[in-house]
Amino acid sequence: MMTIRQEFFEGERSLFGARELEIYDSIFDNGESPLKESANIKLFGSMFKWKYPLWYAKDIYVKDCTFFDMARAGIWYTKNIAIENCVAEAPKLLRRAEGVKLTNVDFVNAAETLWHCRDVDMKNVSARGDYFAMNCADMRIDGLRLVGNYSFDGGKNIEIRNSQLLSKDAFWNGENITVYDSFISGEYLGWNSKKLTLINCTIESLQGMCYIDDLVMRNCKLINTTLAFEYSTVDAEINSKIDSVINPSGGIIRAERIDELILEKDKIDPTKSKIIVA
Repeated sequence: MMTIRQEFFEGERSLFGARELEIYDSIFDNGESPLKESANIKLFGSMFKWKYPLWYAKDIYVKDCTFFDMARAGIWYTKNIAIENCVAEAPKLLRRAEGVKLTNVDFVNAAETLWHCRDVDMKNVSARGDYFAMNCADMRIDGLRLVGNYSFDGGKNIEIRNSQLLSKDAFWNGENITVYDSFISGEYLGWNSKKLTLINCTIESLQGMCYIDDLVMRNCKLINTTLAFEYSTVDAEINSKIDSVINPSGGIIRAERIDELILEKDKIDPTKSKIIVA
């Protein structure tokens, strides 16, 4: 494998179609698509300062690198990429990628990042930006710290653990999503989703968990959560009070207390829901 050290690359497609390279402490500056169509590339301590650096690439390893703001839309249509100990200032960084592994990555501007990606592993990742991980499938996430609205819209087959999500409209239109041991704060959580499961979670939400088919909650706390469960089928075990519940479609809700329970017979059949308070 050929080694490149402390080089400065500029101009369009500077290493187009490269194969079998180890690149150390190098800079990719003014010039689009420097590593487009590349394969079997390892990058260490390098900097990307311009657009589209890793399109249509495969078998890529990136460690201790930096993606500056103008490296936007940087990794699209790429297969089998591992990114470790990196800082990404660039938005729209990953899209339609497959086989993605992210470890200790800080997405400073995560707007429209991780769209339409498949087979994604994330560990100890922080991200700030709206529309994170839209339409992704087969994700395994541990230790995500996210600040940004509309996250995971349209996601399928997602497992999240030990995370903190400050995200309005999270998990909309999703299917088969399970969240363990996490904190979630954001209005309208989970609307229009199917098979959403929350286990050992603390949640704060206005009109959260509405319009959901097959919502399961186990050992969860709802703090400052009002108008919950509207038109949802629910199997919920809440180890706290709930400020208010409105018009669940059916199922069972267990809670320490419900301060306000709204069951409107002209909108739902109250007999389809069982409410248990301790």
